[in-house]
Amino acid sequence: MVDVHSLDPLALEKFLERHRANPPHFPLEVSLADNLVEVLRKANEFVPSEAGSILLDDPRSKRSDRRLNTLTFLAAFGEKAGVIVGQTISSDHGIAGHAYQSGRAYYTPTTGRDQVFDPRIDRETSYSTRSLIAIPIRIGTEVCGVLELLNRRGDATYTDHDRDLLEIFAGYISIAIQNVLDGKLAYEYAKRDNLTGLFNDRFLHSALEQAVADCRARNRDLALLFLDLDFFKRVNDSHGHLAGSQVLREVGHLLRGRVADPEAIVARYGGDEFVIAVPGAGRERALALAERLRLEIRRTVFIRRAGEIQTTPLHLSGLTCSVGIATLHHSIPAGADLAATKSLLLRHSDLAMYRAKEEGRDRIAEAGSTEPSPIAPGSLTPPKGA
Repeated sequence: MVDVHSLDPLALEKFLERHRANPPHFPLEVSLADNLVEVLRKANEFVPSEAGSILLDDPRSKRSDRRLNTLTFLAAFGEKAGVIVGQTISSDHGIAGHAYQSGRAYYTPTTGRDQVFDPRIDRETSYSTRSLIAIPIRIGTEVCGVLELLNRRGDATYTDHDRDLLEIFAGYISIAIQNVLDGKLAYEYAKRDNLTGLFNDRFLHSALEQAVADCRARNRDLALLFLDLDFFKRVNDSHGHLAGSQVLREVGHLLRGRVADPEAIVARYGGDEFVIAVPGAGRERALALAERLRLEIRRTVFIRRAGEIQTTPLHLSGLTCSVGIATLHHSIPAGADLAATKSLLLRHSDLAMYRAKEEGRDRIAEAGSTEPSPIAPGSLTPPKGA
């Protein structure tokens, strides 16, 4: 059996990551690495060659002008496979680049007389490529990489029949990649709240427990903010549930934009309640963030224009919120296990939020202290017409 090398599964996952800083680990249900290795093995069985590789462009830096992109060797077999996996080449040179740029298969029986062939990789790896075939790989209609085989075994050269066979295998690669991307997209949907786009409560519980474990391992604090909109029922009662849903969506957008920490977990807990967990933040940072959010919500005019849910502008002003804060170092016993710590952070911040409401709303309260928050409360102005 041919020995095929590839980037490890986590490196492949990172290579294909489309968005979001510091994403949580997503275990691939079907290993893309295993798929690529198996495709190369099967391709070599049908078109026996001394070497072969799969190259893809990088979606994180991909440009519309394909000449400016690079191609990365994600899997390979042959004498120099261990050397080239993980290496990159320019997409505007050589036969692989030609297939990538043109979107058409290309093969040559003799590289020494081929004007498209670029010998630089051979020189760098001390390899000798005599014949080569390159097949573009597509996701949908867009070219994203190349499958190539080198040095057809036996006396034969690469043929139209070989090209047709390898185009089938290029299609298998496309399916394998698309399955991974579809799986990641489904995973994103599963952990998001449909209305606001924030994380949902189910994901919050698992992510918060992991964040606590990471912070303890690194001796870092963690702040949890529990935010609840004041008198939100008045919006629904006065303007209808569509207006209420539009306000919640806009609050979610506001929180995403104002919580800049890439490690933060911003979630809709339920109804008009939101939770923000910030690893590495202590009491002072938590109080400052809570105050920024309180003031931002208080001065925002909601539904200023027609939205996806509420289709007529309402210009709702004066909406306020109450925020409770708990921190790992200040609010939680040192000996509490992970599950208990997560629950206590949520409980203490929730109780602090209710104390802020009891003290007049539109203010911040901190768990673990009976003293009033040093943040001066703002005045309460219910939303217009609510």
